[in-house]
Amino acid sequence: MNIHEYQAKQLLKSYGCPVSEGRPVLKADEAKTAASELDGPLWVVKAQIHAGGRGKGKFKEPEAGEKGGVRLAKSVEEAAELAKQMLGRTLVTHQTGPAGKQVNRIYIEDGSDISRELYLALLVDRQTSRVSFVVSTEGGMDIEEVAAHTPEKIMSFSVDPATGLSDFHGRRVAFALGLEGAQVKQCVALVKNLYRAFIEKDMEMLEINPLIVMTDGNLKLLDAKLGFDNNALYRHSDIMALRDETEEDPKELEASKYDLNYIALDGEIGCMVNGAGLAMATMDIIKLYGAEPANFLDVGGGATKEKVTEAFKIITSDPNVKGILVNIFGGIMRCDIIAEGVIAAVKEVGLKVPLVVRLEGTNVELGKEIISKSGLNVIAADNLADGAQKIVKAVKG
Repeated sequence: MNIHEYQAKQLLKSYGCPVSEGRPVLKADEAKTAASELDGPLWVVKAQIHAGGRGKGKFKEPEAGEKGGVRLAKSVEEAAELAKQMLGRTLVTHQTGPAGKQVNRIYIEDGSDISRELYLALLVDRQTSRVSFVVSTEGGMDIEEVAAHTPEKIMSFSVDPATGLSDFHGRRVAFALGLEGAQVKQCVALVKNLYRAFIEKDMEMLEINPLIVMTDGNLKLLDAKLGFDNNALYRHSDIMALRDETEEDPKELEASKYDLNYIALDGEIGCMVNGAGLAMATMDIIKLYGAEPANFLDVGGGATKEKVTEAFKIITSDPNVKGILVNIFGGIMRCDIIAEGVIAAVKEVGLKVPLVVRLEGTNVELGKEIISKSGLNVIAADNLADGAQKIVKAVKG
């Protein structure tokens, strides 16, 4: 789960991290009051969406102006006007895709005198099963771009959970960022606070880009992006309260209500599969035969008829889906349960696109019999390759 920048800063501030004073704005008529509560003389007006590249992004509506989603104002009135221009408009960045995201929240904060921009992040390293730090002197840029063109400017290391974090790690970050004097002590304290927040709140990712050195020599978090482990959210009601469902794909949100593992993609063939590995293989073979998957969907090993029905309804709710491939290898999941769920869903929502079903495993013959006697226009497949070829052929004509 992700949260907005202003929420991330409020959370990190509670852990003793230095951030600018700011105010969130949800309604245009609140903007002037919010801006007037800040000292100035420079105000930063930031669009709040769950995507990076806001400063370089562009709004679809001309009323929002040609500038990006991060703008500077030199008066309370100008800050309020900029907030009004952006609220309710659609911001397109390299991370949102061409559809963009509607800006429903604005963050107005005090401006900062910047001397240097740095990069600092914590993440879960799957290779080492440890928390890793990633630091770079090239703050303010996409870390992927830095990695592609100047990888030598990125330093990373992991923390051994047996010994935990020490001052040494903070000094290592400070020296890698070229900090000196009192800045080193500040960096050591900052690294400790960030690591404590990361562990205590079960984060998956904590990115500060940029971490700035101000002209007075002090450090400050100018931007913050936090991601949390969904499986640990039951332990953090305070984090759950920060969830903004308007930022999530409606299909993914609906799938989460039924404990379905669903991720929307850009293709035209909807997939319903049991097991993450088989789902990945199914998407791969669809691409191999010349089409693109519209989703990743793992119904799990213990899915019920009702869960399968909801999964099918979610797939068909995507207007980009031109065909559906159901690929089930029944172990714990029984093929007859899948068959009953598919039939129930088709009868409820209708079938307007080609449907290919491949069943194998537990109760496979019963599952095939259920489908064959249903009277539905379903294309049967003998194996995965056969199913992929048939659905691609049906979609491509």
